[in-house]
Amino acid sequence: MKDDIIKWAREAGVYAAHTELTLMAALARFAALVAAQEREACATACEEFYSIEWLAQHCAAAIRARGQV
Repeated sequence: MKDDIIKWAREAGVYAAHTELTLMAALARFAALVAAQEREACATACEEFYSIEWLAQHCAAAIRARGQV
């Protein structure tokens, strides 16, 4: 997980940020990447947890939809 966090921070440009404004934008992108990863992990857990397939798919879809707001 630590390697993922470092990768996401680099993808978000955290290490390349030179001004307060670019740092805030980079941190916002970083937070979005982390949130997306967490949503996907939760959705995957739903799919693996529920034995009733339609319920698992509904739960996973609801979690993934939170990223579309």
